[in-house]
Amino acid sequence: MSLAPRAVLVHRTTEYEELVARHGTHGQAAFFLSSRGRDIEEVAERHRRARRALAEVTAAVPLNWRQALLERADLDRFLFAPEDVVLVVGQDGLVANAAKYLDGQPVIGIDTDPGRNPGVLVRHRPRDAAALLASAGGTAEELTMVEAVTDDTQRLVALNEIYLGAPGHQTARYRLGLDGDRGVVEAQASSGVLVGTGTGATGWLRSVWQERGGTLPLPAPTEDRLLWFVREAWPSPATGTSLVGGGLTASASLTLTVESDRLIAFGDGIESDALQLTWGQTVRVGVCGRRLRLVG
Repeated sequence: MSLAPRAVLVHRTTEYEELVARHGTHGQAAFFLSSRGRDIEEVAERHRRARRALAEVTAAVPLNWRQALLERADLDRFLFAPEDVVLVVGQDGLVANAAKYLDGQPVIGIDTDPGRNPGVLVRHRPRDAAALLASAGGTAEELTMVEAVTDDTQRLVALNEIYLGAPGHQTARYRLGLDGDRGVVEAQASSGVLVGTGTGATGWLRSVWQERGGTLPLPAPTEDRLLWFVREAWPSPATGTSLVGGGLTASASLTLTVESDRLIAFGDGIESDALQLTWGQTVRVGVCGRRLRLVG
């Protein structure tokens, strides 16, 4: 007998909840904000909207389905199942946070605060949840993801972008190479390397792309193509600046060999979940074989 689908509702702690947890009470949090020229009511109202949205989406789950409520901080400890339907209730970034832990499960993005969120990934309102759940097994948009794989088989997957560089603000030193470039590599010293997808082209990747004049065409979210940029490459007698940006097709990859005591690679801004890279280690970055299935 097959299991009934499970609705996994992904949410995150609100700013109001974080403030009250830090200061102990609503009154203390209100005093803290007022001393800095802010009104806690603005924060509390956003909290109430988020909780109303989560309650409305929860109520829309069919009675014969199973349910799981999952906070963002617990994503890396949760075991997703093939029959899950994932409802991300919150901001666009929360979809990216969840994407790396999924393997083909359909995702429905619910916007809790229209007008504040761009709505690139959270495209729907809470009132639409019932209809979306009824059709979740149908067609979905297959969004391209990016992955980094080290020579000792560590693997990192991201929806928007992967950053490789030094922790903090130190200079990253490495050797950079491209597939199909006859083995040519360049020693570099920079602020790190950013490799992003078409979905990431609405965020951090786009800001770097604009700074470079926007000469490379941005990939579409479903296109099997990535863009990469070296940030603030430094020319010196030992380091070059000829390889500072380009595109990667599905069959190509960017190779980075570490020449620092420690570099890291992290995805979608989550530095707490990073690959630790040491001297002489090599990491390859390219299009991931997995896709994010975004409904609607």
